[in-house]
Amino acid sequence: MRHRTVALLIETSNAYARGLLEGIRSYIRAHDQWSIYLPEQGRGAEVPKWLSRWEGDGMIARVENDEIARSLAKMTVPIVDVSAARRLERLPWVETDDQEIAALAAEHLLERGYHHLAFCGDERFNWSIWRRDAFVRLIQQEGKVCHLHMTHSGSGSSWNQEKQELSDWIQRLPRPIGIFASYDIKAQKLLEICRELAISVPEEIAVIGVDNDRLLCDLAFPPLTSVIPNTHRTGYEAASLLDRMMAGETIPPTGHLIRPIGVETRQSTDILAIHDRHVAMALRYIRLHAYQGINVRDVLKNVPLSRRVLESRFQKLLGRTPHQELIRLRIARVRQLLMETTLTLSEIAQRVGFEHVEYLSVAFKREVGISPREFRKQ
Repeated sequence: MRHRTVALLIETSNAYARGLLEGIRSYIRAHDQWSIYLPEQGRGAEVPKWLSRWEGDGMIARVENDEIARSLAKMTVPIVDVSAARRLERLPWVETDDQEIAALAAEHLLERGYHHLAFCGDERFNWSIWRRDAFVRLIQQEGKVCHLHMTHSGSGSSWNQEKQELSDWIQRLPRPIGIFASYDIKAQKLLEICRELAISVPEEIAVIGVDNDRLLCDLAFPPLTSVIPNTHRTGYEAASLLDRMMAGETIPPTGHLIRPIGVETRQSTDILAIHDRHVAMALRYIRLHAYQGINVRDVLKNVPLSRRVLESRFQKLLGRTPHQELIRLRIARVRQLLMETTLTLSEIAQRVGFEHVEYLSVAFKREVGISPREFRKQ
């Protein structure tokens, strides 16, 4: 049987794209041994010369500009798009769920007690616009104002010009404030400007990015907190769709959105913007020991308050009780382990501090709406 030949028009220069490629590789290993053509390609580069001469069975591409879209429109082979740009609307596309990404960023900043929130993005990209719109909506639902800044980097403006605009915007913001940057590179730029302006991070300004590019996040100063998109699953799903198309199945030109995994917390947000010292102490203790099977009585041993007073202050500042915070943290960890590992429910229960797997299942379904097994299957 002849192996199908598949071209991957995906750059290898950033962590997001490499994650896509790893997901595609996993699908190939588990299913068909495709013959892969992966030429060197930069993001948004011109149409490669080989494209007009290429003869194969299918393609997975990040269609990021009109020139490449016009070239692909002439091809008759099945193609799956892994870009949110939507330059070629007849193609099915697989992308990260930007509303879920924004929700994770909003939750991360709000749970740290920030009353001032901001978004910094790039108006060239659909995914940045979608993340902005979802983030603003979530912040407004909390009764708060979201400060916005959208740049146009790459459209003729220099870094010096963008840097000055960002610097002016940052200095006008109220403090302390939590900023959601639409991707890690933008977040890293904000951190660099804060350092030059002698603004304390995260004490005055906290910054969270997206992509969890580990090299970039660890090189940032201070190290950058980032939302973790499930790029592996995105690439895997794109390969699955292409396989079905090459087998003759008709796939409608709709989007397939993949949930993010969670948030990798680093120093750029690792502080509680809560002025009540005792609530901050309680919250810090909960976050340090949540997966060790502690309960509210253990928290009270480390905070000089009665249970009634602590719960009242906790509810006023965070909108939930200490017990609800414990459950929320544990369920978030369960979700992550269900997506990232093959651990059994019993093993997961032990790792996150649930005494009984039955209690884990009941709590998970109450918080998430479906059972752990259904969640892992999805």
